[in-house]
Amino acid sequence: MVSKTHFPGSHTDCVPNSQAHYLDSSARRHSRLYPPHSEPVARSAFSLVPEYLQTESRGAVDYMDYTFQLGRRFRALKLWFVFRHFGTEGIAARIRNHVHLAKEFADRVDSHPRLERLAPAPFSVICFRARPEGLNDERALEQLNAAVLEKVNASGEVFLSHTRLKGRYSLRLAVGNLNTTGDHLRRAFQLVCEAAGLAL
Repeated sequence: MVSKTHFPGSHTDCVPNSQAHYLDSSARRHSRLYPPHSEPVARSAFSLVPEYLQTESRGAVDYMDYTFQLGRRFRALKLWFVFRHFGTEGIAARIRNHVHLAKEFADRVDSHPRLERLAPAPFSVICFRARPEGLNDERALEQLNAAVLEKVNASGEVFLSHTRLKGRYSLRLAVGNLNTTGDHLRRAFQLVCEAAGLAL
């Protein structure tokens, strides 16, 4: 049995050329197929159920965890309105801008001796953490970065989220608001450093 997920249109037009290779496999065909043995990977990618709501499977398959959530409650209409309002070129320009802003933030993280990026940032999400000199214990690093997250979010100026990458607690900054500018990200960087007790 093979499951099928449909990707309509020429979606590679909406990303910069430097990021297009991430979508090359889907650009060569309008549908992406994955065999049953890869379903756990698909489910982990598409599932929106937080860890504290997960339950043991009892043989039932919940298909919401295997594809984009656009087919219920007329959600596809929301996406249609966005394309209708901005057009393909307008959306592409905004995605390129967000990717550019994210790269600037990632470069700032990379250039700081006490910040550590935990994953590549080809698009507009940056996963990173504060790592002060001499602090190598993962539990202590998690406590520190959880406190940084709380302080930054309490400012009301910036909202960060978190995730885990290979078991490591990571701060997560996502650029997605139409009004986000470089000034916002510079302020976000400043707030992170202040919350972590790091020099700029």
